[in-house]
Amino acid sequence: MFSFRTTPIADQLDKALIEGKVGVFCTPACWDARSGEYLYELFRRRGNLAAIFLPGEEAVPGTAHISFDPEEIAALDAVVVEIQDAGSRYFPFTIDVLRLISLIGKMENAPALYIVDHPNPAGREVEGTLPAGESDVWTPAAVHRHALTLGELAQMYASENCAQISLHVISADTAATARTLLPWAIPPASDFAGVFTPYFYCGGKLWTDTNVTPGIGTVRPYEMIGAPFIKAEGNFPPLPQGVLARPCTFTPTAGMYEGEQCFGWQFLLTPGTRYHSLLHSVQVMKYLSERYSQFRIYDGFYGRLADPVIAEYLRGGITFDIVEEHVKSEEQKWIRKAKRFLLYDDQPVRIK
Repeated sequence: MFSFRTTPIADQLDKALIEGKVGVFCTPACWDARSGEYLYELFRRRGNLAAIFLPGEEAVPGTAHISFDPEEIAALDAVVVEIQDAGSRYFPFTIDVLRLISLIGKMENAPALYIVDHPNPAGREVEGTLPAGESDVWTPAAVHRHALTLGELAQMYASENCAQISLHVISADTAATARTLLPWAIPPASDFAGVFTPYFYCGGKLWTDTNVTPGIGTVRPYEMIGAPFIKAEGNFPPLPQGVLARPCTFTPTAGMYEGEQCFGWQFLLTPGTRYHSLLHSVQVMKYLSERYSQFRIYDGFYGRLADPVIAEYLRGGITFDIVEEHVKSEEQKWIRKAKRFLLYDDQPVRIK
């Protein structure tokens, strides 16, 4: 059963939410600008808050997940989810929500699931390809930058994997926070620095499976890349129109090069630029692989990428124009698929 609701979660009169045992699955994005309280405080006041599921302590920014025990979930009447998705299929908290949906979909007498939706901070622009070949088990059947809200993505995932789940999406338009604050005002995760981060994340996250850091442990993660072996001064990687590369040095406070000086570039978007971070990132990876014998791509990379055509380009087997045509076709395919699950009026579009 699926429903799309246009009144706030606090106004929902379902018996499971009013009288049942409620678990809240959330990040700091569950703070409500109108009431000045976090979502779980609503159910604590009602006296039926049974569990809170929050991100764990993270040794390195970007590595945290929201853990949950199947027995805890089974003991609940309702699970209310409120996170801020980042618009990418491999954002860790989004993957946690999909894991939760999968678990609930396999249960007898499963709790009802409520998604308090938020706008997608990466917008309605799509990037990338549908997963094929080697991929992570929890990778949703969506392109790398999917352009959906969490509620829309959850509806798609439930429809394709566990149709019996009782799923209810609370419209993003109902929240005072969505009307008062920009989607990135409360960071989706500790490694999201601000307004531009969602536009860099889709391609930038792939660097975490190489020996080049995407600025983890700096003030501009995913907007810069670097490593001790790079010689950035006087060298410039491929740059799409509207993108600048500022040579820079930085010393990360976390991650693979914690405490080591790195050399690289900060990528800067000029006003109005529509940035395809996935295509740019793989171009820069190819550039580095041809110039630095030290450059490495680790085993987990290809599972996250989940695209044999782009993988073949990185291995030197095909040219970039073939990749561009492949990605264009996949994005068009995804837009046609995604339209079946849209809950709002604006439509996904390609970056041309």
